[in-house]
Amino acid sequence: MRTMARARFVRVSARKARLVLDQIRGKSVGDALSTLEYTPRAAARLVEKVLRSAVANAEHNHQVRNLDDLRVVQAIADGGPVLKRIQPRAMGRAFAIKHRTSHLTIGVSDEVNGAAPPSAAPPARPSAPPPREERPATRRAPARRGAAKGRQKPAAKATRKPKEKK
Repeated sequence: MRTMARARFVRVSARKARLVLDQIRGKSVGDALSTLEYTPRAAARLVEKVLRSAVANAEHNHQVRNLDDLRVVQAIADGGPVLKRIQPRAMGRAFAIKHRTSHLTIGVSDEVNGAAPPSAAPPARPSAPPPREERPATRRAPARRGAAKGRQKPAAKATRKPKEKK
């Protein structure tokens, strides 16, 4: 049974919270709690509270008795509203300060087929790009200065005839 817990309007940016959530996604609840305990980030304390709430919800709402079977199947940090403040600066200027908030969502499940494997890593990227089609080797003449921009040589000036004396 999938159980959710959500903390809204948390005073941490979603980008910083995602760094912590990526560490626990797909792990068992015991492993996730021990990981969060030794993670030196402020967001780890907030994520730990939400994870403990999700475990308590599963225990109370769905009568899950074996907490060792629970896995973190969903861990999301969405951006919340931004608190905008103004910092006065020298010579009449003002700098904007943005206090970002986020909505943390954690889902736990005891189902085997609904849970991600414990070593759920993103798919590996290929190390080298795919080979390109072979093209015939052509050599271009070196470009002249100004030719690349579509400039043309200035027209030759008309030569003046010297004035004749009378």
